[in-house]
Amino acid sequence: MSGSSPQRRAQTEAPVRLPAAMAMGAGRPVRLVLESSLLVEPPSGVDGGGGEEAAAVALRPGADTLLRRLRYSNLDVAICHPVDIPANESGFLEKIASLYSFGCMPLSATNGNCSPNELMIEWSRTSSCFYATSRADKGLFSELQSQNWRVLSVDNEHSMKDPRVLNVGRLQELLFTFATLIKREIGGSSVLVIGYVMKQSREEDFAKRGAFPIYPSKDGLSFVPLSYELPLTPQLQQVDMLLHKVTDEIVKIDPKYSTDFPKGISFSSGMSEIIRFVEEHSDFCILDPFKNIYPLLDRVHIQQILVRLQELGSEGKPKVRAPRALKVDNFHDGGLQKQLAETNLSFPIIVKPQVACGVADAHNMALVFQIEEFSNINVPLPAILQEYVDHGSKIFKFYAIGDKVFHAVRNSMPNATFLKSSSGGEPLTFNSLKTLPVATKEQLLQTKVQDTKSLDISLVEEAAKYR
Repeated sequence: MSGSSPQRRAQTEAPVRLPAAMAMGAGRPVRLVLESSLLVEPPSGVDGGGGEEAAAVALRPGADTLLRRLRYSNLDVAICHPVDIPANESGFLEKIASLYSFGCMPLSATNGNCSPNELMIEWSRTSSCFYATSRADKGLFSELQSQNWRVLSVDNEHSMKDPRVLNVGRLQELLFTFATLIKREIGGSSVLVIGYVMKQSREEDFAKRGAFPIYPSKDGLSFVPLSYELPLTPQLQQVDMLLHKVTDEIVKIDPKYSTDFPKGISFSSGMSEIIRFVEEHSDFCILDPFKNIYPLLDRVHIQQILVRLQELGSEGKPKVRAPRALKVDNFHDGGLQKQLAETNLSFPIIVKPQVACGVADAHNMALVFQIEEFSNINVPLPAILQEYVDHGSKIFKFYAIGDKVFHAVRNSMPNATFLKSSSGGEPLTFNSLKTLPVATKEQLLQTKVQDTKSLDISLVEEAAKYR
């Protein structure tokens, strides 16, 4: 081998794995390189080289959240590190990069100093490049800037005075800063930044389906999470729209106020601040407006909306019919059977809590086949008794955005005859989110033969526009 230095050999022999570039509508790819100091905790000990174990390597607090969100961001992301870091740290970074489908590479070393490697120099010719680090390295920064890289110094107690270096106070600010930077410096007015807030499991589900790209979509939409760990007002002032799941943020709900929501609802402190901001800024764009959500927290209110929809439809065409329903405060009322008869409610009956979401037992339900079974159910009160309508073991879930209506078909509960045969003379209790008794393959096949009804999309579209 030639007389190249060990550092130089390490640089050229280290594997470099990089995802394919994603081009923005303007045609110029965007690349983000995360330097290892941004992700890895400073070592708590030093390997003395005399048989002692190397210091354990771990991610900094918040780094896992950053990496998870970048994974589905549609950005080209790579992790880089100085060439002379310990082997266990470089191995750790390789594993992390592989886990999140990022690239991983060492920086070059010139006279003991870090410098951009050849790939980074090549990228600068064809891409908009960003370098994020918590390490202060004026020489490296200068070289990167000479190659048209934008440098972001994150959580660095020795903040750079260089006006070309963007100082970011905390790691939690990086994604938000980066999204607004893309809009300002690359996308301009053609990009809308949409801030969102929801529970982690829901966010991950959307992200895995490609719904939350930070890299602007072909329609110019860039999505960025809002952080409750940071002041919310500056975040809300910089996004063009808010997408939320306000019901994820309900801490407590008092059912006695159900007809007067949001009175009686306690939200998390972060969501409460967002609601105040929206109330104080009438021109702020939000999807969905909170006032449109509150009626859907109460199944009595939902029933009233469905009843009004019965006005739709013309003679000779299908119509919307609300299921017959009755609100009860007590399952042991001696007059319950008379109330059912007056409401024209016949068995089987599905029993649901009046509060539709936001509390732990909002989805605890029961299917009752005879009056005596009401003494053996544990559904929160007040409750809604609703006729169980056979629906061919499937439901159609509709979503309306403006005048556009979308729908998805989901497997659902079997027809009543199947359920009664398996109930063993007892009410069928379940949680509609976790233990919904969906139809078996055999039941689906039998139902498919019997169910020849087609879906009237035009009627649903008319209902979606109804006020």
